[in-house]
Amino acid sequence: MGAVGGAIWHGIKGFRNSPYGERRIGAITAIKSRAPVLGGNFGVWGGLFNTYDCAVKGIRKKEDPWNAIIAGFFTGGSLAVRGGYKSMRNGAISCAILLAVIEGVGVAFNRMMAENMKHEAPPLPPSQPSEPSGGVAVAA
Repeated sequence: MGAVGGAIWHGIKGFRNSPYGERRIGAITAIKSRAPVLGGNFGVWGGLFNTYDCAVKGIRKKEDPWNAIIAGFFTGGSLAVRGGYKSMRNGAISCAILLAVIEGVGVAFNRMMAENMKHEAPPLPPSQPSEPSGGVAVAA
């Protein structure tokens, strides 16, 4: 996903920043030089996040939105380790807030869909098995 998104992003950026006669070449050059970097960064972020997410699920023994928020906090902090304590703190908080927003939107969307399901026609009751011939019910 990161490589495809990076190809689109850097292709447009390279196209726009190149002189008029060399726009196609500029776009291709930008894609070849920057899209793999963005794809690699996306892969590292995804790998760290999933590792922390599974670890948090294992420790908490729960499946809820807090797992993703905590995993985002650890991921943001881990990725900023080389920048020092303040950079780790800011990265951890920023990533946790980003994941909280994503999880909040997901919860709100699920509630909205649940409300829509309530207003639809109720499902039909399950059909009763017919009685065997002779009208005598057989106990199982």
